[in-house]
Amino acid sequence: MNIKNEFIYFIQHFQNEICNILEEIDGKSAFKDDFWERSEGGGGRTRVIAEGNIFEKGGVNTSVIHGELPEIMARQFDVNPCSFMASGISIVIHPINPFVPTIHANFRYFELYNSNGQLKDSWFGGGIDLTPFYLDEMDGNHFHRTLKEACDSFGPDLYPTFKEKCDKYFVNKHRNNEARGIGGIFYDYLRPLDTEDAKKIFELTKANGNAFLNAYLPLIIKNKDIPYTEAHRRWQAYRRSRYVEFNLIHDRGTSFGLKTNGRIESIFMSLPPVARWEYDFQPVPGSPEAQLVEWLKPRDWINI
Repeated sequence: MNIKNEFIYFIQHFQNEICNILEEIDGKSAFKDDFWERSEGGGGRTRVIAEGNIFEKGGVNTSVIHGELPEIMARQFDVNPCSFMASGISIVIHPINPFVPTIHANFRYFELYNSNGQLKDSWFGGGIDLTPFYLDEMDGNHFHRTLKEACDSFGPDLYPTFKEKCDKYFVNKHRNNEARGIGGIFYDYLRPLDTEDAKKIFELTKANGNAFLNAYLPLIIKNKDIPYTEAHRRWQAYRRSRYVEFNLIHDRGTSFGLKTNGRIESIFMSLPPVARWEYDFQPVPGSPEAQLVEWLKPRDWINI
């Protein structure tokens, strides 16, 4: 089994599956296709949907890039200059209705090679996290329970470990560690011990891909027709600003893309079309907005 080729096949077909399903649910807009090449090696396919019935903006990107690892990244990985291959799929969906959460998912596989082109290191990474603006508590339970079920078949310790990493990663450190959403799962640098271990981690990746659809699609269908006001949209735009801040300041994927001469349009696909910043804004005590802020902390979403 060639893990690299199998992983690339997976992300390309998963991209098509997600886009077909979301187009059908939206019923108005279709994904725009944009194939691109990277001068140093490789390229990708960016697929973006906008101004639909349900989705204000969304992107499902795949990329497979290779070449010489930039010096700044070699220092970060603590390796000598070498060649690399990075493949992955990145998904960000920003619905119009404030009662439908924003979602992000990313699955990636990385290889490093020595001067003879032989594999010297490899690892998997991935994650799924939810950014609601208004939240039915049981929707949060459904989301986390679905992810837990996907992880549990590979080990009972995986979901709590990945959830803790997610809770620690998706925070705006510059805003006193304020979370951007209610978390999910996150993992990085999962280095396979051998071929069988690589197969197991790859199967975990595919299981999490299925969990993405099972966790998110019911939330879209349930909440997409809830009436909303301009005040709801203002709160949504305000919380989206936190999403923007995280992606531009702390997100490792954004940083990697910028440091490897990535395609800017694809990198910034994750940003919402509308966001707002208000000076020292505080939600009204006891309001649904204030309740959401209370839930933006590490929490046991399974046993509620």
